[in-house]
Amino acid sequence: MTPLQALATFPSRTTALADGARVSYREAGSATEVTHVLLHGIGSASGSWVRQLEAAQAAQGKPVRVVAWDAPGYSGSTPVAAEWPCTDDYAQRVWAWLDALEARAPVTLVGHSLGALMAGRAALLAPSRVQRLVLLSPAGGYGKAEPAVREQKLKDRLATLERLGPQGMAQARGAAMLSPGAAPDLVEAVRDSMSQVIPAGYTQAARLLAQGTLADDVAQLRMPIAVASGNADSITTPLSCQAVAQAAGVAWNDLGVAGHACPLEAPGPVNALLGLH
Repeated sequence: MTPLQALATFPSRTTALADGARVSYREAGSATEVTHVLLHGIGSASGSWVRQLEAAQAAQGKPVRVVAWDAPGYSGSTPVAAEWPCTDDYAQRVWAWLDALEARAPVTLVGHSLGALMAGRAALLAPSRVQRLVLLSPAGGYGKAEPAVREQKLKDRLATLERLGPQGMAQARGAAMLSPGAAPDLVEAVRDSMSQVIPAGYTQAARLLAQGTLADDVAQLRMPIAVASGNADSITTPLSCQAVAQAAGVAWNDLGVAGHACPLEAPGPVNALLGLH
């Protein structure tokens, strides 16, 4: 099945948090306890993890339960309160969501792209709740860049959204999320997800990216960490991902010929890294 066809097997759910906020998410697996938590990137949503959800569903005899959220301000998830949010705002929402799901055991926490910023800070806030941290094509953030560079990056990103809208942005940028030889059904899936971003939530996430300092966060962690990306990623390049790995004190994992949307384009290596095979 194509990714979009397969996604119908994993309908979106919604849970209410203690503070009244809501989080929409998808899940798969037969275990009672949550084992894997998946956080998507800025131009995406929970459906970007469809190949990992499939692997969890097929993992007969393996005690796994995989949950993939829609970040605050995406799909049916309540935005964070701050117009200019910080990483803590999203990290705290991760743990509030998992509290609502009654996740008690330490989890494998997985962040892709901007989701890596959220995952890194969540691990820093509650290290005892993380068995292992996996960062896929991690976006390091621009918090350490010169102010002019940081402001220009944010301005350019938001100008693209304003000029093209979500659907136009998806058409213009979707293929760049994958390697040049990616199959049309993968391009279709990336564009479908990007076309559904909510401008207000995307704007908050872009402001978070502008302030992020992932390398600083991972340098403080003492848990098992894996950093991986495809060697055809033109968005978070192998060099930038290697820098995150170096900050974490670990080796970079090469996922092969895959672009930025590696959970979708390189499901075999990604699922093996996550222990879902």
